[in-house]
Amino acid sequence: MSDILNMLKTDNIKSAIGRRGTVVIASAFRKRYRLEDGAEIIQEATPEGVLIRPAVTVPVRPYSPREAAGFILQNAVDRKDYQAARQRVKAMGLDADDIPHDPIR
Repeated sequence: MSDILNMLKTDNIKSAIGRRGTVVIASAFRKRYRLEDGAEIIQEATPEGVLIRPAVTVPVRPYSPREAAGFILQNAVDRKDYQAARQRVKAMGLDADDIPHDPIR
């Protein structure tokens, strides 16, 4: 029950905007939402005002042309789709027979 009371006490905390537009997020909110120095946030316009929430970022790993060709070939669903995938891989300048995959015959 004390957790609920503590949350209610920290649901509305007043702060001010600095000269350069900086806003200090209260310690209770930083702890609750695990916002550390340098954490990314999203600012979203809502009918009530500006919503500030944690951003979720996922690192993107670029695939090599051979890996991409493997995905194209492996995801073919039937013979017609597989033939189209082979043509697409050929257009990439690669030989489908040199790419590891399970061919559809």
